[in-house]
Amino acid sequence: MKKTLLLLMGAWTLLTSAQQVTVTSSTPLLRGVEDAFYPCLNPAGDKLLYSDVDAHGLKMLDLSTNKVSILSEQNGAGFDAKWSSDGNVYYVTSAINPSDHLVYRTGMRYDMKRHMSDVVLEAQHGAVHLETGTQGMAFNGTLRNYSTAPNRGLSVYTTGSEVVLNIAGKEHRYSPVESYAGYLWPSISPNGDKVAFFAAGKGIVVINLEGKVLAQLGNYEMPCWYNNDYIVAQNASDDGYQFTSSQILLLKADGTFLHELTPKTSMTMQPTAGGGKIVYTTIDGKLNVITLDINE
Repeated sequence: MKKTLLLLMGAWTLLTSAQQVTVTSSTPLLRGVEDAFYPCLNPAGDKLLYSDVDAHGLKMLDLSTNKVSILSEQNGAGFDAKWSSDGNVYYVTSAINPSDHLVYRTGMRYDMKRHMSDVVLEAQHGAVHLETGTQGMAFNGTLRNYSTAPNRGLSVYTTGSEVVLNIAGKEHRYSPVESYAGYLWPSISPNGDKVAFFAAGKGIVVINLEGKVLAQLGNYEMPCWYNNDYIVAQNASDDGYQFTSSQILLLKADGTFLHELTPKTSMTMQPTAGGGKIVYTTIDGKLNVITLDINE
């Protein structure tokens, strides 16, 4: 048993030492302008969605011009805004109805050509899940749904402890790992052959399109695909009241490699990736964009 363990440890050392990651550039964003949270890069990596610490309102930073545009001033708009395959932005707003004092959520689309937002899913009480697809988007609500098209290519969202995959118009539901507190942050790999998500109590899980677990990467949060082989994630700890550490990690999707992009003391969090860039913020809202060189 000891000999087998030593051999495995030796193989792991050879595997990890063969890979080198270098941060080739690091640039602050919006410094001296405003604090920013919940960043979301578009696939090309030239436009960035962000909001304030309370997810009130939604803004967009054009990284090529440094111009900032206001997409919404509504509550909740910045919490889970997503880019669609046609370049538009989908987001959910929330408001308390004065008549019954319940929270109602509305599905919104920002049209980048018309520079304005439209309601695509009327306000309803209950959860509204945003489903991101390779050929379309959808909102899945407690009472009503909205879809840009019946066939959204390959799309995914989570509800409770289920990953819901829609493949060419056919829905598949999987619960590949046990997690009583549910799943969050699902995303499709660039090649469309894998899905990564966070399972509470388990960490980041990578599955194939049949729901089979390919890898469990550790108890990290907010996974997003850097490319088809690597995932960027947040590694945070807290004392039950506040964060005590937080850093950004680069993980190989098969679970064989981990690299610290920022130290634990940096309090960096909420990573997003696109176009070969990684953007993250800090606990006090300081955005930064970096690029990498991965030598395998």
